[in-house]
Amino acid sequence: MKKLTSKIIFSNTQLLLVLLLRILIGWHFLYEGIIKLLDPTWSAASYLLYSDWIFSGVFHAMAENATVLSIVNFCNIWGLILIGLALMFGLFTRLASIAGACLLLLYYVANPPFTLPDSMKEGTYMIIDKNLIEMIALIILAYLPSISLVDWNTVKKLAAKLSRKGGKSETSPHEYPCQMAAREQKETLERRNFLYNLISLPFAGIFTWSAVKAKTFKQGVAIDAISGATTRTFSFSNLEDLKGTLPYAKIGNVELSRMFMGCNLIGGWAHSRDLIYVPDLVKKYHTQQKVFETFQLGEQCGMNCIILNTSLTPLINAYWKETRGKLQFISDCAGVGDVEKGIQVSIDSGAAACYIQGEITEKILREGGSFEVVGEWLEKIRKQGVPAGIGAHSLEVIKRCVDIGLKPDYWVKTLHHTNYWSAKPAEQHDNIWCTNPEETIAYMNGLEQPWIAFKVLAAGAIHPKEGFKYAFEGGADFICVGMYDFQIVDDVNIASDILSQPLNRQRPWRC
Repeated sequence: MKKLTSKIIFSNTQLLLVLLLRILIGWHFLYEGIIKLLDPTWSAASYLLYSDWIFSGVFHAMAENATVLSIVNFCNIWGLILIGLALMFGLFTRLASIAGACLLLLYYVANPPFTLPDSMKEGTYMIIDKNLIEMIALIILAYLPSISLVDWNTVKKLAAKLSRKGGKSETSPHEYPCQMAAREQKETLERRNFLYNLISLPFAGIFTWSAVKAKTFKQGVAIDAISGATTRTFSFSNLEDLKGTLPYAKIGNVELSRMFMGCNLIGGWAHSRDLIYVPDLVKKYHTQQKVFETFQLGEQCGMNCIILNTSLTPLINAYWKETRGKLQFISDCAGVGDVEKGIQVSIDSGAAACYIQGEITEKILREGGSFEVVGEWLEKIRKQGVPAGIGAHSLEVIKRCVDIGLKPDYWVKTLHHTNYWSAKPAEQHDNIWCTNPEETIAYMNGLEQPWIAFKVLAAGAIHPKEGFKYAFEGGADFICVGMYDFQIVDDVNIASDILSQPLNRQRPWRC
């Protein structure tokens, strides 16, 4: 007996819906592939390293082997592009659907939604995500009758017809009327499928127009080298404008760039005077992705450290895991309750050095407490094998610590001049962080420990060309500067230029 087979015949509406589904999925694949191709910094490493389910060891090994990772990146980018093109234009649709489903299965197995932290989820789903949904859709497309722009049976028949004299088709003399009707119906369906697949062309045109517009927009504005901070009015420097490199020095066994980043802007502590909307604006700008981009750009410009509030240590840990970045952090041991807990959380999170934050030491000063406890905290930090420092806004804190014989591995003290219009001393104003800069410079000149100066720009009131030079000539061995991603290249250029020239500096470099 002959095996009975059935042929699915779509109505016009059904065919259009299936075609639309295939084209939209193809658009998604093609877009993802092109975006990755155009981004020289893109890598699958972070996605592989985040894997925390079955086969996570395999994915981690792939990310940690440079050769394997380059192959994975290449296959990922071009797999997305080729699958996307095939689905959009109806070429090898069954093969493309199966290949796309397999790729999405790998994505899902590597990072199913129930293993991801909330910060990486796109919704509140537990098991089902877009990868799983698209994968099932592609499997359905793969098992539906072929509705490709190029149907190879049709191509072969057309070639056979053209090879015959006059291009006329020959009908079998033994063909029955019912067979002739079936053949004509099939040819009609093939022609209909071909015509419906031409719908891909307008979508392709829209896609091309969108890509050109996006490229034109990016070329028409200046963007920083890593992130997408853009504007149509102002021009920001990028990595190509980097002129020099920052020198390095050591505190204990920790090597630090002479200038590194602060965390106030990242954490939303903007010191914005009476502009009450600015802290919220700063927090909105600094998404996790933006923070990671800022860290990456800072590293590429030679800065290898950031001072972090202890509450932000999960952020740097995520950065290390996702990007394989090597940015170090110095912890202020504040923001998680008491100092003892802050020290331990900092050490457990990988701090390169720790210090007692200025607000903590100044509270002791205000309340008339004993600074002996600061010495106990220093010893607790040192027992963990990292350099221990003391921070302060007030010079009086430094003097008290010196008077009782405390010798930290380094100091963290504010320094900036007060020659800016908003520097008006008042209890309720958040506008001066070093009220006696000349006295600070004179006193710090007599201390032998390295000095990290912060608030050198008075929270944005002083131009970097002034603030950096004032701090280095005033005796600072390092400066900590809060900066947006679009300021990093300019700040590094300014600092490296200042440090490459003779400085009117009385205090010797202490490291």
